[in-house]
Amino acid sequence: MKAPWLLSLFGALLATTAAFACPNPRQMEGFKTCADVAKAEQEGSVVVYSTDPEDGSERELALFRKQFPKISTSYVRLQAGALYAKLTTERRASAYLVDIVQLSDMSLVLDFQKHNGWMQYESPEFSGFKPEYLSKPEGYWTWGAIGVAGIAYNPKLVSPAEAPKNWLDAIDPRWKDSITSKTSTSGMEHMTWYALRKLYGDEYWQKFAALNPKGFDSYVQQYDRTVNGQEKIIHTAQYSGYLLAKAKGAPIEFVYPPDGLIAVPESWGVVQEAPHPEAAKLFLDWFLGVPGQTGYGQTLSYNSLRTDVEPPPGGVRPSELKLLFPDDWDAFLKTHTQFVREWDKITGMR
Repeated sequence: MKAPWLLSLFGALLATTAAFACPNPRQMEGFKTCADVAKAEQEGSVVVYSTDPEDGSERELALFRKQFPKISTSYVRLQAGALYAKLTTERRASAYLVDIVQLSDMSLVLDFQKHNGWMQYESPEFSGFKPEYLSKPEGYWTWGAIGVAGIAYNPKLVSPAEAPKNWLDAIDPRWKDSITSKTSTSGMEHMTWYALRKLYGDEYWQKFAALNPKGFDSYVQQYDRTVNGQEKIIHTAQYSGYLLAKAKGAPIEFVYPPDGLIAVPESWGVVQEAPHPEAAKLFLDWFLGVPGQTGYGQTLSYNSLRTDVEPPPGGVRPSELKLLFPDDWDAFLKTHTQFVREWDKITGMR
């Protein structure tokens, strides 16, 4: 006879597993879901917090609404650090306002997992992603795409012969007062600082600081200013921003540094205590499936990590690029405080 405490523990484990397990997912148009679709439509709404630009995100959400017209969508966009501060402040006040969160900074993604912020939900669309793109244990968050960054320049102001050919060329004194970066709230900027520091040492960023770089909250601002001739060079130039600008005929060129491009996971997950849990699970399944991943490439030019999804218009598959990821995520995460302190000094924020 089993001890009562063992039976209780076994029952609790079964209940927990049942909460996110789904042996028989429902086939939808282009994807599978474990959500109760009828309940999702009764909930009638899904709220997304993301670091992605508003215009593309609204078009992506419109694709979801087209397939599920009974579910409205709303969206909040902030840079990763500011978004996470908003999210955690709300949760401390027991204000559970959001269903889906996307973060581009792995230190924040893992901190949220540590504080039980993610709902554990095993999407049937996980089958389209490699195991290393999923949380451990699975079900808390997924790398829904990767953001890639190199160098960009305005060819009307910088000739191809003068343009940087690699990361070291980007810190030439000629770019003083005409180069931009992102602020310390950007997960991509943290990754850039970490990767290039490992390649070139602290001296790289000391030389970069001497250029008087301007820090901006969004790559939209970086590209707008460079296209308009206010700046010449974009350091940590987001590839998706380049593809979108190029598609509009803007005067912009992109440099693929031979040492590698910065790669940042775009992590997505359902939030614990989501106000619309079934709609949230439905949205996540749709987003991780072929319809959502294809739409993400078309509206925001992000590279999907699914092999059955085409690259964004004008872009190439991640497998065709040399990408710089940390070889030790724990070591990377421990540098966040140092990065913010140093980067705020470099960009004049402190």
